[in-house]
Amino acid sequence: MHHFNEIFVQLLILLAISMGVIALAKKVNQPYSIALVVVGLLLGLLHIPVLDEAETFITQSNVFQAIIISLFLPILLGDATLKLPFSHLRQQSKPVVALAIGGTFLSFLIIALAMYGIMGLPLPVAFTFAALMSATDPISVISIFKSLGVSKKMVTIIEGESLFNDGIAVVLFQISSVYLLSYIEMGWAGIGSGIWLFLQFSLGGIAIGAILGFLFSQLIRFYDDYPLEIAFSMLLFFGSYFIAEHFHVSGVIAVVVSGLIFGSYGSRIGMSETTKMNINSFWDVITLVANSLIFLMIGLEIKHIDFTDKWALIIASIIIVLIGRTVAVYTSLSFLRKFPSSWKALLNWGGLKGSLSIALALSLPASFEGRDDILVLTFSVVLFSLLAQGLTIKPLVTKLTLSNPVKETE
Repeated sequence: MHHFNEIFVQLLILLAISMGVIALAKKVNQPYSIALVVVGLLLGLLHIPVLDEAETFITQSNVFQAIIISLFLPILLGDATLKLPFSHLRQQSKPVVALAIGGTFLSFLIIALAMYGIMGLPLPVAFTFAALMSATDPISVISIFKSLGVSKKMVTIIEGESLFNDGIAVVLFQISSVYLLSYIEMGWAGIGSGIWLFLQFSLGGIAIGAILGFLFSQLIRFYDDYPLEIAFSMLLFFGSYFIAEHFHVSGVIAVVVSGLIFGSYGSRIGMSETTKMNINSFWDVITLVANSLIFLMIGLEIKHIDFTDKWALIIASIIIVLIGRTVAVYTSLSFLRKFPSSWKALLNWGGLKGSLSIALALSLPASFEGRDDILVLTFSVVLFSLLAQGLTIKPLVTKLTLSNPVKETE
């Protein structure tokens, strides 16, 4: 009990540090996720005795890594879907579907084949890493877009792509890290089995999410009591995730679908304005805490990663991921003729990697061959993405919107 209290106190200290960093970042109008990563890096590089146990617990404990996946994922996804109006998503359905499905699969295949064929990584490692790199994390990008007044349609596209490609990337990650080798041994039959498993994961997640989203939307019609309705939303997000995982289908897709239905249909038929305001405020706070710990953890992880003799592989993987993203964005959007080129450039450079990639990499069991390589590469790409892309997206937005005004797409 005493040991648990000590860890709790240290986690509280880390939370206090992250809240201080966020407060400062917001004061100077900078994305807090990037500020947290930088502070986490400094804490990881400096030796601070009082934080040692908490750092070890956060970066090395299997318990904490399980918490990251099963606690933080439903929170982050649920919050995002709750606030993304379905009507906005429907208006931008063509670019969102093109990027989330075509773009995700294309970048996954390009990165996987390049890491295997050019860099010589084993197939399961190459494909697992590619799945992690197919997920985008637009937290810092969206805050920059909103502060600069970028079109709501653009924000909807990048948010919608992220929500759906997260679901697809998680399914690809599960298949790549667990089933890939056995499917390869089966030859062509293995490809069919892989596609069937992907459909099972995805369609099962959609079905569970849709049923629960509809049921909870009906439930809140009987109440005008925002504390109770907030509790229902928590139950919905975590219930969707764990019920889907119990039936071996995608928990992430279940949360996305249930959240979209609850946030659009449910709020329309069963939420008062007071409830909407309070439910959004509640999830704002919870998401802020979850994100603060995840982004700080990305920085802290540096102490436990061995970069020796891996610099060539790291640089090559960053270049391959950037090429994969570029080809995926421009190819998947090529059939939308009226889509502005400035938007393509922003979507390409704004496809940051972040908390989901790190959380999934950390969730790999210690027995997974190549886990250390995946951690090094994922950490390095995420770090590059947040610092290099995250810090240059603002001037890029300013330059593109000045030289080629962002127009509303039809």
